[in-house]
Amino acid sequence: MNALVIFSLLAVLMLTGMPISISLGLTVLTFLFTMTQVPLESVALKLFTGIEKFEIMAIPFFILAGNFLTHGGVAKRMINFATSMVGHWYGGLGLAGVLACALFAAVSGSSPATVVAIGSILLPAMVKAGFPNKFGAGVISTSGALGILIPPSIVMVMYSVATNTSVGALFMAGVIPGLLLAATLGGVTWYRAKKFNYPRQPKASWKERLDAFRKSAWGLFLIVVVMGGIYSGMFTPTEAAAMSAVYAFVVAVFIYKDMGLKDVPKVLLNSANMSAMLLYIITNAVLFSFIMTNENIPQALADWMLGHGLGVITFLLAVNIILLLAGNFMEPSSIVLIFAPILFPVAMKLGIDPVHFGIIMVVNMEVGMCHPPVGLNLYVASGITKMGITELTVAVWPWLLSMLGFLVLVTYWPTMSLWLPRALGMM
Repeated sequence: MNALVIFSLLAVLMLTGMPISISLGLTVLTFLFTMTQVPLESVALKLFTGIEKFEIMAIPFFILAGNFLTHGGVAKRMINFATSMVGHWYGGLGLAGVLACALFAAVSGSSPATVVAIGSILLPAMVKAGFPNKFGAGVISTSGALGILIPPSIVMVMYSVATNTSVGALFMAGVIPGLLLAATLGGVTWYRAKKFNYPRQPKASWKERLDAFRKSAWGLFLIVVVMGGIYSGMFTPTEAAAMSAVYAFVVAVFIYKDMGLKDVPKVLLNSANMSAMLLYIITNAVLFSFIMTNENIPQALADWMLGHGLGVITFLLAVNIILLLAGNFMEPSSIVLIFAPILFPVAMKLGIDPVHFGIIMVVNMEVGMCHPPVGLNLYVASGITKMGITELTVAVWPWLLSMLGFLVLVTYWPTMSLWLPRALGMM
């Protein structure tokens, strides 16, 4: 009964168009004042202890690193390198877009940042080269979603905060699914380009490829700094985030010099705005999960499911449906912070690995970013291409269907996610 009241209240507030963070906060406060005996002192304490986690510090640092890279010419050099490698294949610029998104995802941690950085440079170039606007928009909108699966990933940090799962293990678990999804999206791009005979680029010589690699090497080296540092045990994911922010600043300002020192305050302010918004969502989501736990809702759900004989297969199918439906109305951070504390205890009772469950949630978030009405990547791509959301929805369908197929694979084949962290001794 209490669960029904809480979710009904949250749904009503969200339908008014209120930001999710405020909807969460108001739901919690209304419920606390009218239906529980929980002392308000414990709520105030929970507000502070909820975000008093070392892992949360990684979020502002990864946002800052992503902003320096987006404004600092790194994306342009990555696109040139990707084009030199695969541009001569069918749909070469589209394939270069998938590869560039995968590379940029491995340094930025954010999907919208990847779409902006790669899309704003590549989409005009694709139209100029003779590709239909829809094709370019479809490629970039879906490939940009790799930003939250290929580590480092802000959404994975959110999941770690909500469930106390190792961030390092999650990052490593995202590597193989991330590369396989990039290959899947690349395959769809190549197939459609071959089918419709879209233009190809002239084949680059090895000298040109080497030159493109040399120019993009400073940006690509950030992948080595972050991932190498984490799984060599040199530093934690949070320390890696701080290192990436400093490194991105040095590369953008002093090495590539695409950004002057006078531009730094603006980047810092943008990053602070985005970080404050995410931390506000986290704070309210922590309160929300506190209420849920206090009302024993996750445990009751787990007992109900186990009592009705729901096995792992049915539960994971239900999880995918719930998360895909939530993706229609909410953005990834909110979905993870609201649903992880509810679904996680059930997953643990059914013996599902917490890291594997995290990757399933992240892939669901990726799909959610590419379909209407709230697909963040669609809105970002819409701003770049000047196409309407309906038109973009039609454009992304072939790639979106392949992502749904990939979601089924990642859900029921845990080895894909768990092999690498186990091989590295992180689990």
